[in-house]
Amino acid sequence: MAADIIIGVQWGDEGKGKIVDRLCKDYDFVCRSAGGHNAGHTIYTGSKRYALHLIPSGILHEKCVNIIGDGVVVSLEALKNEMQAFQNLENRLFISQKAHLNLKHHSLMDIAREKMRGKNAIGTTGRGIGPCYADKILRTGHRIFELLKPEKLCADIMSDFFMYEDVFKAFDIKRPDEKELLKELKAYSDFFKPFIRDTNSMLYEALKEDKKILIEGAQGSMLDIDHGTYPFVTSSSTTTCGALNGLGLNYKDIGKVIGITKAYATRVGNGAFPSEDKSEYGEKIARIGNEVGTSTGRARRCGHFDAVALAYAARLNGLDELALMKLDVLDGFSSVKICRAYEYEGKEIDFVPSDLEAVKPIYEEFEGWDSCAGLRSFKDLPNNAKKYIARIEELSKTRIKYISTSPQREDTIIL
Repeated sequence: MAADIIIGVQWGDEGKGKIVDRLCKDYDFVCRSAGGHNAGHTIYTGSKRYALHLIPSGILHEKCVNIIGDGVVVSLEALKNEMQAFQNLENRLFISQKAHLNLKHHSLMDIAREKMRGKNAIGTTGRGIGPCYADKILRTGHRIFELLKPEKLCADIMSDFFMYEDVFKAFDIKRPDEKELLKELKAYSDFFKPFIRDTNSMLYEALKEDKKILIEGAQGSMLDIDHGTYPFVTSSSTTTCGALNGLGLNYKDIGKVIGITKAYATRVGNGAFPSEDKSEYGEKIARIGNEVGTSTGRARRCGHFDAVALAYAARLNGLDELALMKLDVLDGFSSVKICRAYEYEGKEIDFVPSDLEAVKPIYEEFEGWDSCAGLRSFKDLPNNAKKYIARIEELSKTRIKYISTSPQREDTIIL
């Protein structure tokens, strides 16, 4: 048995949560591999809405074991708050002992740095993700297993504040009271102890026993630290390779790779976005699609489908199939567009250059359709919607397996 991977192939917010939730019933394990509580996976079941940030989306299925992997950065406060919305999590949720602790001062540093950048701000969530990963790379971070010895962890954190006193002073971050910090860490240690495990060994055993594993990606491929629109990216690897690394798996463990994309394009924060539409058209997409960040509450920038970026992400991740989300948001438009190529330095190109800010989109226009909302059969889709879908497949060189026609779990066409 091998691990299937769900990857966002735009700028995040593609609807990964719904597809993971839709598929979970067929899996034994659902795993998060990277990112932190900057992720926001929204799931609707009937009239209930769940916004998950650190907990894998399999938590809504009783039989699923959920793993927060080595590559995730964990805010103890955020995770505890999220866990309290659920019951009976023991033996259903596990946290890798190698995952890094996203501490309070990380978010304070994140916010302070953004303010210092001014008009050149990255547009981060302010959740401390970047500073936490920076400490990890600098080898000054702290991992989850250290929480099992709160006295030593407290002493080490206080030592960090003394060692980097000038840095914290520059960011106007006060040293914590040692007694209060120790009290807080002891409480977290008691709460999280039943959930901390060697998750690598758990997954190796699961694969040996032919258990089915689903890896739930966070953010999107165009935000990858190495392959995204740097520097306007997240601080982790959001690709297939990053998903494996974040759980201690190797390339031989890969099963199927499913890319998640909206039927249009969105982006939160700053950075290149070639197919952005700032006209009333883009505003209408944002309004109908309720394009507000699950984690931040910030409005998403909206635009037309970018097939060049999708083809790039498909190649980067080795996609086997696609899930096309929010097709119903485009209902009622007289026409819809696909960016099929870029104009770059006076030439037409079909690849993503490093200087993505310098490109202009080249569009194909399609007639719109009345409604596909709530449809569950491909044959019932309007013909113009079918033509739009076929062109996306052709340009991305990837077949579409799932089509979402509403936020509800069951309103999904499976081809």
